[in-house]
Amino acid sequence: MVRPSSKGTGALDGVPTVSVLLPLAVDGPYTYRVPNGVTLSPGDIVRVPLGPREIIGAVWDDVPDGSVGHNRLRPVAHRYDAPPLDPTIRKFVDWVANYTLTPRGMVLRMVLRAPGALEAEHDIEAVMLSGKPPERMTDARRRVLEQAGDGAPWSRAALAAAAGVSPGVVSGLVEQGSLTLVHLPPTPVALPPDPDHAPPRFDDGQSEAAAEMRRIADAGLFGVTLIDGITGSGKTEVYFEAVAETLRRGRQALILLPEIALTTDFLDRFARRFGERPAEWHSEVPPRQRERTWRAVAAGTVKAVVGARSALFLPFPELGLVIVDEEHDSAYKQEEGVTYNARDMAVVRGHLGSFPVILSSATPSIESRVNADQGRYRRIELTSRFAAAKLPEIRAVDMRVHPPERGFFLSPVLVQAMEATLAAKSQSLLFLNRRGYAPLTLCRHCGHRFQCPNCSSWLVEHRYRGQLVCHHCGHHEARPERCPACGTEDSLVACGPGVERIAEEVAQRFPEARCTVLSSDMLGGVPKMRAELETIRSGGTDIVIGTQLVAKGHNFPLLALVGVVDADLGLAQGDPRAAERTFQLLAQVTGRAGRAGGDSQALLQTYAPDHPVIAAIASGDREAFYAREIEARRTAGLPPFGRLAGIVISAAERASAQAYAMVLRRAAPEEGPAMVLGPSEAPLAVLRGRHRFRLLVRAPRGFDLQDFLRSWLAAAPPPRGNVRVQVDIDPQSFL
Repeated sequence: MVRPSSKGTGALDGVPTVSVLLPLAVDGPYTYRVPNGVTLSPGDIVRVPLGPREIIGAVWDDVPDGSVGHNRLRPVAHRYDAPPLDPTIRKFVDWVANYTLTPRGMVLRMVLRAPGALEAEHDIEAVMLSGKPPERMTDARRRVLEQAGDGAPWSRAALAAAAGVSPGVVSGLVEQGSLTLVHLPPTPVALPPDPDHAPPRFDDGQSEAAAEMRRIADAGLFGVTLIDGITGSGKTEVYFEAVAETLRRGRQALILLPEIALTTDFLDRFARRFGERPAEWHSEVPPRQRERTWRAVAAGTVKAVVGARSALFLPFPELGLVIVDEEHDSAYKQEEGVTYNARDMAVVRGHLGSFPVILSSATPSIESRVNADQGRYRRIELTSRFAAAKLPEIRAVDMRVHPPERGFFLSPVLVQAMEATLAAKSQSLLFLNRRGYAPLTLCRHCGHRFQCPNCSSWLVEHRYRGQLVCHHCGHHEARPERCPACGTEDSLVACGPGVERIAEEVAQRFPEARCTVLSSDMLGGVPKMRAELETIRSGGTDIVIGTQLVAKGHNFPLLALVGVVDADLGLAQGDPRAAERTFQLLAQVTGRAGRAGGDSQALLQTYAPDHPVIAAIASGDREAFYAREIEARRTAGLPPFGRLAGIVISAAERASAQAYAMVLRRAAPEEGPAMVLGPSEAPLAVLRGRHRFRLLVRAPRGFDLQDFLRSWLAAAPPPRGNVRVQVDIDPQSFL
């Protein structure tokens, strides 16, 4: 029998015991007996029995439960010969679980996500020339021996391919002793970066910032620094100086990026500065490579990692710096499973590990900006572009004055600017944050609208694929020839534009131009996307049409014009972060232009040119926007001046979700500074076949929101049947 335990190791009637935390939806560790001859310490990774199976876990710091007789405890089955989880990562797991109200086992699961890494890698079998001739020489054998004549070890497959023979020829030479087998250590995941490989040249505006980065990294003390620099100001090269100093101190460095597609260009920049590429960690890395990276990180042999948000949970033993690039990006928030914001958790990890954290953005989040203004973060400003680069001239195009032609979506003002840009052999970028061809398809005869059967959302037409797709659950179906409701043929109409429809208009207006569409759901996935990005950088495209993917840190040297097709798109919603997100997105996408020098411009198609966000972008007065938005948040008591928590109740039946939401609301404490709002149906009322209701908790900044929620949920009747409750501390999305 195994019981959850209530440090690390102990003894029961003289029998040694340990607490083992398992990567399951449980909060407490379990107590196990330590077999004879085995020594276990907190952090050791083990395999233990649980019911009829065995599962991987980690020895934890909790005191083992002594309430069960040792003869009823099951023994630890196996201790892995893998680097143990160091105290900092164990404290980090506990902290994240407590903050997000998530079972500790689920957070540990994010750490132990590469089980194949727990077994040591085997040596690589290779062959070398022995000097003994074969009994019979053939032309194929001669080619193999000539190829191996350099004395270097070869894998069998590589030697056969180089000599143009079958692997059997190589094996035959091994059997005859002409080639001898050798065993080589596995190739390293990533070679050590050289901090002095190619020191950059800085202009006057960057030199002081770079020197400050070196001082911060050299001190190696906890503190958060916000690099607040306009697009193209050289933020990456500046924070690379902190990476270089961290490497000189023998510590590990982690750089988080919000978008996987950014990694190739970023890795190239890293290699130019440090001579070698860093290790990668994101979902596109093959499983075997992820396992090798996990073990190399845990062993301390990998010194630099570039990755997505989940890289924050890698078991670094000597982590000395975390950098969060594009720190404002919403991709850092994980919305499912363990709901956490990697930017905020990076700060926590730096605090627990006593090392510096650097946040970088051209459009910092309101939270980070307020922290800098109030002195909690150090702020470094970069106010000019590097070298000859100039900021684009930004203008709002009033669509009430300059409307597009009937059936089109581009204003004549933007079309003329594109014509001039093409004539100058420069690139144009059209930005519309809407995937597919059209956001809605309906029947003009009966009015039928195509809706997702699993979600309360319209199906988006993707004409390239001939599909109607739900962007929430992935449901897709072929676009029919006739209306399924009334049977009328040729009656289906696409309403509104997506990037594919804009590409269709561009092809009609500029038939000779080379066009590229960039969207996160493009055919070919990430490899295709990276190839397209390289084509754009090398000048192989004249006009780029893209979603928010194009706004994320890309450097397009030939880009001279940015046209925002619908600058108002993100403003017409009740999300309290709508203005901030729209400002950040527009500032980032317009900032793609003019990065390599020369004149450039950005045109914002809008029906509300006087809106504060549009006016701030067009005038370049970012400080006015931040002052206005910060004051609005302060007045409303919204983050960072107050605290929020979202609670989503979902069920397969609407009545069940609504009923439990009401039960949960009635159980909420009525007294105290926390205010519970709702329940109300979520804006996205049905998601993946589950009906959803929301509660929102608002509280003052210093209020212990976690303790309030923990007590409230414990006092409420438990959900039954298929009802689920998800808590989201510091929500970023209100859908």
